[in-house]
Amino acid sequence: MWDTIIISPFTNVLLFIYTQVAQNFGIAIILFTCLIRLITHPLMVQQIKGAKAMQDLQKDKRYIEMQKKYKGDKEKFAQEQMKLYQELHISPFASCLPMLIQFPIMIGLYQSVILALASTPIQLLNLTRHVYPSLLKIADVIPLNSHFLWMDLGAPDIINLPFLSFVIPIPILAIVVVITTYLQSKMMTPASSGNPGDQSAMIGNMMNIYMPFFMGYIAYTLASGLALYFVASNLIGIGQYALLGQLNWRNIIPGKKTVQKSKA
Repeated sequence: MWDTIIISPFTNVLLFIYTQVAQNFGIAIILFTCLIRLITHPLMVQQIKGAKAMQDLQKDKRYIEMQKKYKGDKEKFAQEQMKLYQELHISPFASCLPMLIQFPIMIGLYQSVILALASTPIQLLNLTRHVYPSLLKIADVIPLNSHFLWMDLGAPDIINLPFLSFVIPIPILAIVVVITTYLQSKMMTPASSGNPGDQSAMIGNMMNIYMPFFMGYIAYTLASGLALYFVASNLIGIGQYALLGQLNWRNIIPGKKTVQKSKA
């Protein structure tokens, strides 16, 4: 089921794009990322609406009074909170859905990249089982050119820089993944409501810290083709938010960070 729904379609789309861009697998991954972002754009809009609804909830008088009333009773607070969610038609998971969808895409892309980079007879046989004959001719895609810029897209990205008598390995792309993931998460985080009990702000701050390093670790340990997907996805995501007018520059510009104040 996984191969039929994810691996085979991903592999065929990647290889088809590869045949259309002068057999440049790096460009194929970037264009594939654009396609994925375009398909999941409605989910991004839903994420924005969900985040806005959760932010507005923090300023709702009923929610503030609820926090004070059930301060020592977490179970009762959770019950009343869910009732308020239902009344306001708020889904607490709406802002997390696009992130959850990214994980199977990441796994599928990684497996598709490795599958497409077949070199041994067994790997080639496995690849032929996934290729759609009506879309691709296997002879047109093998051997696949896995080099893009300085990278071998089928291997982790490590550049060895000589320094005096030492050789220093530098994971260039993994560092770029950490930076772009951090910038994306910070710029897409709505301004704080100023409420000390703002749960969405606390969760957002935690994600802003841990997610970039998690993504960087994946980029460091797995094929650089996946890391290239991360970088392209982050930059395209920032561009999408910019076009929607949702970027929060105050989160990254020193001295510009402000707090939204609720009217008394």
